[in-house]
Amino acid sequence: MASVELKSVSKSYGGNTVIRGVDLAIRDGEFVVFVGPSGCGKSTLLRLIAGLIPVSGGEIAIGGEAVTDVPASKRGIAFVFQSYALYPHMTVARNIGFALETLGLRRDAIRAKVSEVAKLLKVDHLLARRPRELSGGQRQRVAIGRALVRKPEVFLFDEPLSNLDSDLRMEMRIEIARLHDDIGTTMIYVTHDQAEAMTLADRIVVLNHGVIEQVGTPQELYHTPKSRFVAGFVGSPRMNFAPVTATGGAPDWSLGGPGGLSLAVAVAGNRSAPVTIGVRPEALSLVAPEAGRLAGTLERLEDLGHEHFAYVRVAPETVFVVRVPVRPTMARDTRVGLAFRDEDLFLFDEGGLRLDHAASHERAAAASIEERAA
Repeated sequence: MASVELKSVSKSYGGNTVIRGVDLAIRDGEFVVFVGPSGCGKSTLLRLIAGLIPVSGGEIAIGGEAVTDVPASKRGIAFVFQSYALYPHMTVARNIGFALETLGLRRDAIRAKVSEVAKLLKVDHLLARRPRELSGGQRQRVAIGRALVRKPEVFLFDEPLSNLDSDLRMEMRIEIARLHDDIGTTMIYVTHDQAEAMTLADRIVVLNHGVIEQVGTPQELYHTPKSRFVAGFVGSPRMNFAPVTATGGAPDWSLGGPGGLSLAVAVAGNRSAPVTIGVRPEALSLVAPEAGRLAGTLERLEDLGHEHFAYVRVAPETVFVVRVPVRPTMARDTRVGLAFRDEDLFLFDEGGLRLDHAASHERAAAASIEERAA
């Protein structure tokens, strides 16, 4: 096992800066997941740690030893790519053990190590087959086995499950989590799949335009996001957002402009500057219009069998998604109310940073939501 530390790491291609002064410390045996939108730099950062591309600035240390200028082959890491990259003419056994052959190990030692890894990954019955005879999930296990047999100090995964269908992805998530529990090796994992990030990670690193927006446990990112970007990226469906403006001074706010809906919220510092409210679909519930803290028109229902989503237009330019446990019986275009608790409301300033807020339950009950005259 080994820690990984990045100090002011940057990467530029000509005038284009992809990674901007990243500082990050990953503990021994930790499972860390990099997430972020396409082009945010998560795969580039992984390759910098691996030594596949050189840094433009900063330092990288693995196990407390500086490796910034050390070649990839000497860093004690193993890389599992999105493509399986198996040798098609070799058997599973040779694919797994080929790295050991290049090191000059004796055949009986290679066979023993390959057998041990194959049993761990449940491909020991496939050792005589070639890649073309394997399923996608089996190929991914072989690719992981090829990396695991070297007993690296750090595992790097670059979207390893993206080529699999949904059932296989779920199965392989379980296998990778079990593998980490069994061997305890430091793992750094890149994905665009929130389910993978939330279920696998000890901590998640959220990247945006080459900088780290926030680092935290899945629960920390979900419940206490530092910015609107993180709040909108973590969670599926994404958090509902709506801009609100002061009407007559804080804490009275209007959603949707004149003639819209007013929401009484006390904001830290008694701000009168523009604020964006956020609330997650699972924090909302459908109620009668007069019982809701917001009201709107039901526009669409999605029935996924095990869960249902209602789309409610609460302002001319704003539709809120509501996760409901049972399919609603009301028809489209029905007027509905949306209820939520004060503690489930997020507020973000004009720069996208989360604000503390102190919405009084008594005030909310007295003046929570009212429909203004059009």
